[in-house]
Amino acid sequence: MKLYQVVAKDVIRRKRRVLYAALGVVIGTMTVVGILTIALAGEARIYSQLEKYGPNLTVVPAISNLDMKLGDLSLGTLAVGENYIPEERLPQIRRIADDEIRRGMGIQDEGDIATIAPKLYLNTEVKGMSVMLVGVDPQQENKIKTWWRIQEGEYIESGNQALVGTAAAQILKINTGDNIQLNGSDITVTGILEETGSNDDYQIFVPIGTLQRLFDKDGLVSSIDIRALCNACPVEFIADGINQNIPGVRAVAVKQVAATEMGMMEKMNNFMLALAGITLAVGLFGVVNTMMASVHERVKDIGIMRAVGASRNQIIKVFIYEAIIIGIMGGIFGYAAGTLLAYAVGPLIFEGTAISYVPQYFPLSLALATFIAVTAAVYPAFRATRIKVADSFRSL
Repeated sequence: MKLYQVVAKDVIRRKRRVLYAALGVVIGTMTVVGILTIALAGEARIYSQLEKYGPNLTVVPAISNLDMKLGDLSLGTLAVGENYIPEERLPQIRRIADDEIRRGMGIQDEGDIATIAPKLYLNTEVKGMSVMLVGVDPQQENKIKTWWRIQEGEYIESGNQALVGTAAAQILKINTGDNIQLNGSDITVTGILEETGSNDDYQIFVPIGTLQRLFDKDGLVSSIDIRALCNACPVEFIADGINQNIPGVRAVAVKQVAATEMGMMEKMNNFMLALAGITLAVGLFGVVNTMMASVHERVKDIGIMRAVGASRNQIIKVFIYEAIIIGIMGGIFGYAAGTLLAYAVGPLIFEGTAISYVPQYFPLSLALATFIAVTAAVYPAFRATRIKVADSFRSL
């Protein structure tokens, strides 16, 4: 009988103990695969949003939070600063953006280069439900959000028109051609957006001039998006120029925000992987205990093998083969369980993120689980080779 057949029969005979040993490896590899799958989906979402938005900036009011204290007691925070940006700042922002692009790219053209898209955000009620209204410059917004697609109707142009996100249209039961009341005025819905997977799905877009007039916000905007329209444009220099020369506003490069998010995600992943490492260590000790118990149970068998001429290498191979079986079982079930864990937990961590299984992690799961199991089998295998034939016969 060949050595691997002996191992296979012994595993079948002690299948419950082997399954317990594999369970520890399964939990460890499941945690690792789940964390890596979720992290990959989160990174893909951030990168896709960055690619959509391009090398851009967002300009918002420079509001600061002051900590209010009474002695050692904290009374909360107080927001200080204007909530809006005067529309008269737009030409100055455009000048700084275009000058930096010309300087950085060596462009001589005197025309407008960057796309400047102001926005005005307001909360109101439509059909008795609270809705976020967004005032936009239709032409500039269309250049910024190149991924927008119209599901029904037409894009807004000017006047009393509205473009509704797909989720808002479903919740409010709005169709193209319907009229909605905004602060006492009739607004005609000209189109409904296709689903974007962002906040746009829940918002209603109206020409910014119309929204300013209806809600007495003339000359005010909530934020300004800047699209430089080139991958090499110096967005950081544009942000610095705006921050240094225009008081009351704060310009942030979207790339910097994405880098910050990626850094936070990396720290979280490292923490979770450290926990997974602890779980794998627990699994390793579980395999060690199983193997040690196997050595004590098979003192007689090992002695008989030594008596009929089995070498120490063959004894070691018996335990290594058994560990490989445990590792393969742990790797297969760990990958499957980790993928299911990612499908269950991923959308809770990164809302709206689509989780998909990653085939490249299957060989990683097998290799990791097998490595853990084989490493755990080294000491028990060494102990098995120290068993003497006389000792085994005394155990009969």
